Amino acid sequence: MAVFYEERYAYHPDDFKHYDTGKIRKEFLIEGIMDPGNIRMVHSQIERYIVGGAVPLKEGLLLETIAPLKAGYFCERRELGIINVGGKGTVVVDGAKYALGYKDALYVGKGNREVVFKSDDAGEPAHFYFNSAPAHKEYPVKQVTLAEASVLHLGSPETSNKRDVNQLIINTVIDTCQLQMGMTELKPGSVWNTMPAHTHSRRNEVYFYFEVPEGQAVCHFMGQPKETRHLWIQNEQAVISPNWSIHSAAGTSNYIFIWGMAGENLDYTDMDVIQPTELR
Repeated sequence: MAVFYEERYAYHPDDFKHYDTGKIRKEFLIEGIMDPGNIRMVHSQIERYIVGGAVPLKEGLLLETIAPLKAGYFCERRELGIINVGGKGTVVVDGAKYALGYKDALYVGKGNREVVFKSDDAGEPAHFYFNSAPAHKEYPVKQVTLAEASVLHLGSPETSNKRDVNQLIINTVIDTCQLQMGMTELKPGSVWNTMPAHTHSRRNEVYFYFEVPEGQAVCHFMGQPKETRHLWIQNEQAVISPNWSIHSAAGTSNYIFIWGMAGENLDYTDMDVIQPTELR
């Protein structure tokens, strides 16, 4: 077992205009996040956000602190959101056990000293996807099953974006400092997510794509509304989206993605909408 991490930095939109495909993928795409037997994470200077994955096998995986945090333990000054996208598993927080099935979520507040990821069956391991952001206040650990999510039914077959937005770790469901997470599921025949596109001037966002069928892919669009770029995404990969960037995608099949956000506000509807005809 090992914990691996890398650091990434903030990006100016004027510089982004000159990035080629390789540079965009290097700076914003997160590959190999689900590594059997290990924990992998990216620490971004954008909102000091952490994106990670843990795939425990026979042994549990301890979420250790990393050097950039300069902390005695991972959640010393941070909150943590976890969603299981694999087999059944358990997250142990300071000795308390929380069983997470497929698509269930867990919020871990600031001040919890030990977080351990476990799989019920190493042959069908849990895939724990997690996001973390700095926290200023302690909130209690809270489990949220998919059945307990606040669900928005959006889009239509006519615009190829009929979807359910499952709000899991969000202030209308539980108390958090700034972290919010949810999961959007596209219906069969729909491929567009988050359209019309939008930006958030007061928070960043990270998308994690999963349930992308074998042989299929998702084209993720980012950049300023008048200066867009794209990334081709495979299953279980994530994309960092700065506050000035749109975040939208279309797939060669329907798929699911987890969105995670952090910033200075908790208003889910705080966004600047860009109509499809305005994009360039």
